[in-house]
Amino acid sequence: MTRIDLAFISCCFKSCLGSTDNTGEESFYELLGVEEDATLDEIKKAYKRQSLQMHPDKLAQRGVPVTDSEQLKFTRMKEAYEVLSDPDKRETYDTIGERGMKWLEEPFSMDPEELTRNFASSSVVDRSKIFGIFVAIAIAIFFLPILVCLQSDGKFGVESSWMAILTPLWIWNAILLIYYVRMVMIGASKQPENVTDDEWIDPLPFSVRLHSLVRFSLTLILEVLVALRLDNSISLKWVYIFFPYYIIELSIFMKNRPLAQTRIVTIEDLEKALGKKFQDLTDEEKYVINIRYSVVPSKTSPEFEAIHKIKATARQELVKVAFRSIFLIFLLIQLESDVNWNWWFVFSPFWLLSFFVCCGNLHHFSEAQATLHEKDPNFYQQSSVDSDLENCVDQNDANVDYGVLPSSAKSKQTNDIKNESKDNCEREEVKMEMIQAFHKLIASCCSQGLLLLIMCLLVIRIQGGFFSSIWIISPFIILASTFLCFLGCMIFCVSTDDGQEMDACQNDYASQGVGSLYVPPVDNSEIIVPDKPISNIETVDIEKDGNNLNITKSVEKSKNDDQNFKSQIQESLISNDQLFTEGSTTCLNDINDMEKPTESEVEDLD
Repeated sequence: MTRIDLAFISCCFKSCLGSTDNTGEESFYELLGVEEDATLDEIKKAYKRQSLQMHPDKLAQRGVPVTDSEQLKFTRMKEAYEVLSDPDKRETYDTIGERGMKWLEEPFSMDPEELTRNFASSSVVDRSKIFGIFVAIAIAIFFLPILVCLQSDGKFGVESSWMAILTPLWIWNAILLIYYVRMVMIGASKQPENVTDDEWIDPLPFSVRLHSLVRFSLTLILEVLVALRLDNSISLKWVYIFFPYYIIELSIFMKNRPLAQTRIVTIEDLEKALGKKFQDLTDEEKYVINIRYSVVPSKTSPEFEAIHKIKATARQELVKVAFRSIFLIFLLIQLESDVNWNWWFVFSPFWLLSFFVCCGNLHHFSEAQATLHEKDPNFYQQSSVDSDLENCVDQNDANVDYGVLPSSAKSKQTNDIKNESKDNCEREEVKMEMIQAFHKLIASCCSQGLLLLIMCLLVIRIQGGFFSSIWIISPFIILASTFLCFLGCMIFCVSTDDGQEMDACQNDYASQGVGSLYVPPVDNSEIIVPDKPISNIETVDIEKDGNNLNITKSVEKSKNDDQNFKSQIQESLISNDQLFTEGSTTCLNDINDMEKPTESEVEDLD
């Protein structure tokens, strides 16, 4: 019987793995010379027989030269035996093939281009399976909310039961409960033998797993009590119905309160307060200090930033607990007492909480901007012209030979480079923090806006709005439908023609020299050789003195006759590619060999 996981992979990911291996090599069964329904004994006998024929030592004894192909074939035959002799590996091979086995063992070993080509050449049926998975997930997510909305509108009749309507929720809770119980029954994680006690950190502590089980159990009890109260099966007051919720909020408060009150102190401040070095403290003193404070090397260290983030997150959680508690108090007063408050006022803690969440993220983004402006004041004032000028200066400086610098100058230059590199790294880190803060601001504003929209629809419906309750979850339905539409277009519109056209375009660009070094064509017709010798030539000498450039113009006269001068000009200008690769070095070297003109010749030239 085929395993469920293999059947799922074969059904859903066959389009990416390909219908066949298409490797051009023999299958494992062909390498061993057995049928696909061969027994384990037949596979063992076939392996022994093939080993006697294909083993390199046996081939050498028979005088057959052992080539690389023979060695590779023998290695594949051994691999085939290892797979087919193992029942689980053989079932995997029979279901998804050799390529699928490699993908399961090393998911990132598959070439993305190969997966794309396989998917583009797959059939419509295989693509429909992938699209069907996403549709099934969307239906499973929205099935229960739609049932709740229809029950709220009374579409199932007066005698319908909330316990029956919430059947999908009970099934899902049963699956999660089994999972949490199983995680607790595993017990404490075993420490590896090659890891010491100081280095060992339990990736999933037993206390965390136990706390998750207790919290989920309280949530399940709350759901059952609310459903029974809505069906009027129990007559408990709502104050007692929400008792499990009180315990959950209290546990969140007790967990985050110490973190929010964490006092961070640097080693320098601690040494000033105690009057001695931190290394000189005893283990007992360090233990007492670590209980009361969080000691970090400095305020610019990564430890300080990590603890500061944990502290800020804990404070945010405490604020959320406070607002949720206020809302719960308003809700209980509205349900249990004769006070008839407006529902917009009952939900006011949510409006304020969303506002404070957005303001908090905006403040964090402003702080990141201020830090970046402090590190790099010209970040928002940089222009493309400045960068182009800097590039030109760098290129000109690279072509100048400054000679050998003194050792002191070299040391100073090395220190300047190191300091500049360190400053650049710090600026890049601040830029990344600002970008992350901006993304967090956008995400929080969008999520809070969607939450407020749903809350507004809910309040309007409770206040007596004349529309179906399904409109409350309509924003999620619209987003999911839009996502499925785009996903369907991406899945069904991809074809092999697109890949062939892209490859053809790449080949055309490659044939035209795109992406390679451009070499201008040589056109000898544009090279003009003067009939008479050029007697006066103006040259420019550039010398660098520190950070200043000294430019000197001079007029020089050729000392060669007409014929020699023509041949010299032709040798310097006949090859344009030398001009592009060597610059003006050839011309300047030729001109430097010439004599300076007399004063009368200079006046004639002017």
